[in-house]
Amino acid sequence: TEEEGICEAMLLALPLLKRVLKPTVAPSLCNVFTSRYSSHFSYFPDTVPESMGETQRLNLFQSINNALDTALATDNTAVVFGEDVGFGGVFRCTIGLQDKYGKDRVFNTPLCEQGIAGFAIGVAVSGATAIAELQFADYIFPAFDQIVNEAAKYRYRSGNLFDCGNLTFRAPCGAVGHGALYHSQSPEAYFAHTPGLKVVVPRGPIKAKGLLLSCIRDQNPCIFLEPKVLYRSAVEMVPTKDYTLPLSSADILVEGEDITMVAWGTQVHVLREVAELARQQLNVACEVIDLVSILPWDKETVFNSVKKTGRILIAHEAPITNGFGAEIAAVVQSECFLHLEAPVQRVCGFDTPFPHIFEPFYLPDKWRCLSAVKKLLNY
Repeated sequence: TEEEGICEAMLLALPLLKRVLKPTVAPSLCNVFTSRYSSHFSYFPDTVPESMGETQRLNLFQSINNALDTALATDNTAVVFGEDVGFGGVFRCTIGLQDKYGKDRVFNTPLCEQGIAGFAIGVAVSGATAIAELQFADYIFPAFDQIVNEAAKYRYRSGNLFDCGNLTFRAPCGAVGHGALYHSQSPEAYFAHTPGLKVVVPRGPIKAKGLLLSCIRDQNPCIFLEPKVLYRSAVEMVPTKDYTLPLSSADILVEGEDITMVAWGTQVHVLREVAELARQQLNVACEVIDLVSILPWDKETVFNSVKKTGRILIAHEAPITNGFGAEIAAVVQSECFLHLEAPVQRVCGFDTPFPHIFEPFYLPDKWRCLSAVKKLLNY
């Protein structure tokens, strides 16, 4: 928009502004624009009831490591493999597992995503449990044919004689602050177009452990996308016991009567902050929903919320055109049309490759989302 273009120009001009403006003016002006470079979200931790038993303080990558440890300990056919997983992987999600379970159960692969996916399918077809790590979600595309044409269709094309259900692909996804075009993408919509797969994105450590164990034990191929910016910034008290969480059940995190807001992964925390801003500034009660799984997605929870509020905002980091928000918007329009008080709003990434220095302007941050809230209210 024109406003965002002005912001970009001002941001590029900051070094000059610091030199030519009065000392009392420059710092305050610079603070306005450099704030866009700070973290684009505030983390809202989950808690668990006492009935879940003993807990331990874990960040996201530690909870994933804990889930993998649990899977390997409880299933002697389970194997973990991928590029560099032997020493812990880029984000340390598999650290210590090879030492504990040996090189025949946790091992490195060649730098070949197509080969990793093909091998994983073979492992699952043979009856073992395959847990494959793709080092970045951006590099899942060389494996795209194996995943959507082989893994997703294996049971269907064999008339239910064979399947590769015990198959999970893990991949770090989303913005991280400095990843640029090859390390920041969110490819969930590509796979949501493929019957036979399940696609899951956790919002924090508690959900990550339970959802990952559910994926590993599910009888369908699963893609588990991990928002990499949360690996260390998301910290919660995670149950130490073995537990699973449903893959197709959305969570209502904040209840409200005025606007439904839907997201997944990191964007959930952005919308929770937007809900608080809307309450303080506009006296508006927003209902925040974490979709949890992209495929299948919990339509009933979303429909019930929209029928109550009459307005919906969907936000995701992926580009807006054909992003999964478009599917939600289409189905909501079809099923809730007579309840809508305003057109569905989507706040998403732009239709460009993911930028580097302009990442703060690309992301659907709280200010862009709050602007959409105002648009919904004023329609």
